[in-house]
Amino acid sequence: MPITSATAASSASNGTAPEPIMLELVDESGNTIGTAEKLSAHQAPGRLHRAFSVFLFDEKGRLLLQQRALGKYHSPGVWSNTCCGHPYPGESPFAAAARRTYEELGLSPSLLAQAGTVRYNHPDPASGLVEQEYNHLFVGLAQEPVRPDPEEIADTAFVTADELAKRHAEDPFSAWFMTVLDAARPAIRELTGDAAGW
Repeated sequence: MPITSATAASSASNGTAPEPIMLELVDESGNTIGTAEKLSAHQAPGRLHRAFSVFLFDEKGRLLLQQRALGKYHSPGVWSNTCCGHPYPGESPFAAAARRTYEELGLSPSLLAQAGTVRYNHPDPASGLVEQEYNHLFVGLAQEPVRPDPEEIADTAFVTADELAKRHAEDPFSAWFMTVLDAARPAIRELTGDAAGW
């Protein structure tokens, strides 16, 4: 059974340890070559694995940001894109992106489109963990109220491109944020139009 925050909490409360979360290891072309436990894949020097990043916008062309919950073991309390995570082995990146967006934010995108891929290697100085990822990017629309899971998300905000630039200069953001945002910009511009300024 896939492990979500709800099933992990249930397992912990009945005295059994939650099953380890497994990720897909990939080669430089994104082909699956095996699996690894989530934490071990992020321990230095990191193992290249499949991931996804979602960017959702409202009708005004504002990007939905999330602040990661303070209890998360990786990059707690920093701001990042709408949703990011890892497909389970055998799960499509699109299905994983839709699933985690609902699990974390309580909303289903009214539109979700592929926006390419990006490969990066970002160490996190605070934790010593490494994001060695082959990341599938998605853009879409958020047209439902946001109902964040407090175990995952401390806060959310819709921001314009100018507001993001100001916030990014003042607040801590995830190590991977600008890499995935820049890679997704062509699809973001196509979605939001030139006037939104992305």
